[in-house]
Amino acid sequence: MLSDQMWDSNNSVLFKKKQNGPLCQRTIQAVPLFFVVVFYSLLLIPHQQQRRIIMKTLLVFDFDHTLVDDNSDTWVIQCIPDQCLPDLVKNSYQKGRWTEYMGRVMSYIGDQDITPDTIRSVMETIPFTDGMIELLTFIVSNKNDIDCIIISDSNTVFIDWILQVAGVQAAVDQVFTNPATFDKRGYMEIECYHSHQCSQCPVNLCKRKVLVDFLAGQLKGGVDYQRTFYVGDGGNDLCPSNSLREGDVVFPRKGYTLERLLSRQSAQQGEGSSNPRVIGWTSGREILMELKACVPL
Repeated sequence: MLSDQMWDSNNSVLFKKKQNGPLCQRTIQAVPLFFVVVFYSLLLIPHQQQRRIIMKTLLVFDFDHTLVDDNSDTWVIQCIPDQCLPDLVKNSYQKGRWTEYMGRVMSYIGDQDITPDTIRSVMETIPFTDGMIELLTFIVSNKNDIDCIIISDSNTVFIDWILQVAGVQAAVDQVFTNPATFDKRGYMEIECYHSHQCSQCPVNLCKRKVLVDFLAGQLKGGVDYQRTFYVGDGGNDLCPSNSLREGDVVFPRKGYTLERLLSRQSAQQGEGSSNPRVIGWTSGREILMELKACVPL
């Protein structure tokens, strides 16, 4: 027990206590209360961080033949007067290097004196897949519970234009795709999104890496996802689909490549493996029904 105690004007506890023995005969001045409070606050930080974790549902969309009912990269050909590329450009494609090919396509379009405004007016006519506007509208109305990202091999300009004209850009939190800009001549330039080491994916984009990095970043920022819905159609959607956990859902579009690849993979793995659920779809309304069952209304 303290034999003597008082508070000074700096909120320090000052006290003296005499004890027996040569080593104990000393005067002790306590640290200011401010430092005591800081010390205990630091001890509580891990517990406070755990309490601040927000649990949500994540929707991940491919873009071409998923959100929109065509390929935005081939849709742009409609802005050319005869809607046809010369063989020199058309035959320059190399497997796995679509982005470089699209750079040559857009360079040819620029050579034809086709302006960015003309390109935009064409891109804004691409149709959304049935039910997708309804699905995106629901996401906008439930942003407290749902996050939504796009991972696409298209480009930033096309996706931004198309989302804006439909009035659904507020549904999408982030878009991961190839960066595109117009230079001083009005030519569109497209860059690869990133480089990676995945042997399954095109050289410019591994959707699995994008998704895994996004989830890690969100968790670090205090957001975790109780389930992830992945919606896609193509072969480059298989790699990210295989990163999903049990309890997540992958939605392959019926009749498209992803559905066939998942079916073949499932047959090879057999029963009993821990995989996400697979639900085929033809309309965004089918995905919306599954989403509504998971989100508190």
